[in-house]
Amino acid sequence: MSLFSSNNYWKLVLLVLGAGILTLTILYSNFLAGSLKKNEEKNIIIYTEAIRGLVNISAQENFDEDYLIFLNTVRDSFPLPVIFEDENGLLEGQNFDPADLNNPEFLIKKKREFLNSGGIPVTGSGYATNIYCLNSPLLGYIKLFPLIQSLLVGLYIAFGYFLFNSSRRAEQNRIWAGMAKETAHQLGTPISAILGWVEYLRDSYADHPDQMDVLKELTKDVDRLELVADRFSKIGSEPVLQSLNIYNELLEVKDYLQRRASRKIVFNFSPPDQEITAMINKHLFAWVIENLLRNSLDAMDGKGTITCKLYRQNNYVCIDITDTGHGIPTNKFSSVFKPGFSTKKRGWGLGLSLAKRIIEEYHKGKISVKSSKPNEETTFGIWLPLASSK
Repeated sequence: MSLFSSNNYWKLVLLVLGAGILTLTILYSNFLAGSLKKNEEKNIIIYTEAIRGLVNISAQENFDEDYLIFLNTVRDSFPLPVIFEDENGLLEGQNFDPADLNNPEFLIKKKREFLNSGGIPVTGSGYATNIYCLNSPLLGYIKLFPLIQSLLVGLYIAFGYFLFNSSRRAEQNRIWAGMAKETAHQLGTPISAILGWVEYLRDSYADHPDQMDVLKELTKDVDRLELVADRFSKIGSEPVLQSLNIYNELLEVKDYLQRRASRKIVFNFSPPDQEITAMINKHLFAWVIENLLRNSLDAMDGKGTITCKLYRQNNYVCIDITDTGHGIPTNKFSSVFKPGFSTKKRGWGLGLSLAKRIIEEYHKGKISVKSSKPNEETTFGIWLPLASSK
């Protein structure tokens, strides 16, 4: 169970709220567009009646001048783009840019767009046999508004998410580094004291060869503690990388853990066809491999096989570590590297998270779960740049 699973809950809440805001925006924009459309349709009715009135008056000898002025005012104040078509099919525009008013190609294009959109021209007479009333640019802008707002909100959310993740990652890095360095500092005192006791015991039991073997193994464990402290001290600092034989480094970690593992565990580490070197930090790389092997040992309950294959692929060193343990569900392949995720009752879920950080941030490589079958096997893959490609 991940200690940070509540983050997913809040991400889901924010996603639902964002979708709700966009939905309301789209609905309200459609409402505005519909209202504007209805208002334009009313104006079109008044406009077409005014045009018909002007056509009829032009055929009369006696007419009311005030009524003529009114009709001209209605026609001239009509805000929508209009195309008039006479009996001969000639087109004339109104409320377009001056350069387009008498441009036949432009007017034909607009007429075609009007008809293709399902519009029906208003029937008149004379120079206005067919009247094509187009939508106002404002209506088009309103219809585009939800799309534009969705894009802007999406960019804002993406930018905010990037800043939030960057800030959180930087904070995590500071916490990891601070905790690791403090751990290294705290280990220093007891290690020094144990070394002093080892020297005292070595002097005291110099005449007891059987006790020297115990002291020798104790010294190895103290050296291991010093190595652990050194690893922790390097977290948060720029590690020193050097070109090393990867297979030799793998064997060194394997030999250490094999002596402490069950005899029913088989370690199968095949050497590559040729020497493979990569730029690594010896201590941190060993920490990653040790982490993976310890997880494999825990997953196999004291019986099984751990296989390691080392090979080259393009400009990368590829390391495949396979165990015959419990397996990992497919939907947990990425979760196992998150801080706090652990399948162990006493696990803190930090080992694989640190391994990922060491491989990807310090060594510019990649680590992932390549494959897994429940109760059969699990394979972790590591990719590191070859030393020659640096």
